[in-house]
Amino acid sequence: MTELPPQPRSPYAGDGGTDRNGLRLPRLIGHRGAAATAPENTIASIRSAWQLGAAWVEFDVKLTREGVPILMHDDRLERTTSGRGCVADHTLAAIRELDAGGWFAQAFDGESVPTLEEALATCAELGLGINLEIKPCPGRDEETAHAVLDVLEANGTADLPPLLISSFAHACLAVARERAPDVPRGYLCSRLPRDWAAELERYGCVTLHTDHRRIRGAQLAGLRAAGVPVLLYTVNDPRRVRKLLELGVTAVFTDRVGEALEGLS
Repeated sequence: MTELPPQPRSPYAGDGGTDRNGLRLPRLIGHRGAAATAPENTIASIRSAWQLGAAWVEFDVKLTREGVPILMHDDRLERTTSGRGCVADHTLAAIRELDAGGWFAQAFDGESVPTLEEALATCAELGLGINLEIKPCPGRDEETAHAVLDVLEANGTADLPPLLISSFAHACLAVARERAPDVPRGYLCSRLPRDWAAELERYGCVTLHTDHRRIRGAQLAGLRAAGVPVLLYTVNDPRRVRKLLELGVTAVFTDRVGEALEGLS
């Protein structure tokens, strides 16, 4: 694949404000890299987000059979690789043999599933902030969180680009809080719970991430009044992106990084 030079950074790419822990968040975060322009959760997708002007990327992490953290969203392999079956049933060596790009476009034939360590190295090389979503396979919540934290500790969190850990799995957030209390955490939910303030306190989360289709104006106002940075997924209409940011949302996740940035320029 021919690599494009990075585009000039839009002011919206990296200035969404600073949270209570001093974490500076962007307005736009590339979802699974830049999932509209490259196969999601691959090195190619991370590089594509950077080339398009993103300041941060989000990606999903789960474990191979022997416990190696890799980038993958689904519990099964079929949708985004040439493999079949559950991710948790396959070794890293077996997953490395799969094609994680050909399903997206012929130009990405042979793209491999990256390890978390490889993704961190790529983000460090490019200077990309990271929203690392711990997305465990069923029954592997704490195991996945510990494996992720092992990799982060081995790479030195202080030497990494800005980092935010998030998860729908509360056990993962609890492990992250215990193992890496200084790394900011984001509370992920498909719908805003009534006791959101207690939940944020329980897991020491400094941001709240939820579905842009399900947040209501009154809920957003309450979160803003409490000083909680709100990050919404997954917004692919540039007009919707602009509207949400005008309403005071801190950041949006988008597959269409280039279109979203262009719509804000």
